Amino acid sequence: MFYCLFLLFRFLGLLCFFAATIFMTKPEVISTKTIYEGKIFDVNIAEIREGETEYKREIVKHNGSVVIVPIFADKTVALVKQYRHAAGKYLLEIPAGTIEKNENPETGARRELEEEIGVTAENIEKLTEFYVSPGFLTEKMHVFLATNLTKTKQNLEEDELIEIEKITFEQAFEKIKNGEIEDAKTIVGLILAGVKFGFSIIS
Repeated sequence: MFYCLFLLFRFLGLLCFFAATIFMTKPEVISTKTIYEGKIFDVNIAEIREGETEYKREIVKHNGSVVIVPIFADKTVALVKQYRHAAGKYLLEIPAGTIEKNENPETGARRELEEEIGVTAENIEKLTEFYVSPGFLTEKMHVFLATNLTKTKQNLEEDELIEIEKITFEQAFEKIKNGEIEDAKTIVGLILAGVKFGFSIIS
């Protein structure tokens, strides 16, 4: 009897789920107007109709980016220190960069790794991907782990003024806890990469 009731409720739950999925239609984009075109991103104003409601959204259109956690043979990780004017200070980050037009994320990760750190990776593994701030920004970050590194040469852009710092996972996690590392992608990348090597931020 109880098993039959369990099956009935489970069936009803699945039925409600599929019904909601079928009838939940994607909002209609009425119009899109580009109000700014930049080197890295554009800004659009989109007019949207969702059911009986119409509203506008200001959207920053970005091609996406790659984030790399480079791990050396001694299990240290390379970070870059650079001035971030939006934050008004120097920040400690893992290497990252914008995906070029029609570029595969892994290809972009390998390119950025060599450009910023001056190494190539025999092994590169995708850890995750996530939207940075989907309320107004289309940028999705693709996070990679790079291992079996070979030293080559940096190839920085003219306005890339960075310093490389190699630290252990223990030091990195301490810097996250005490606020020395404030960059979200760096925190996510270090925690996920640390798990791969048996390190945890939770002590």
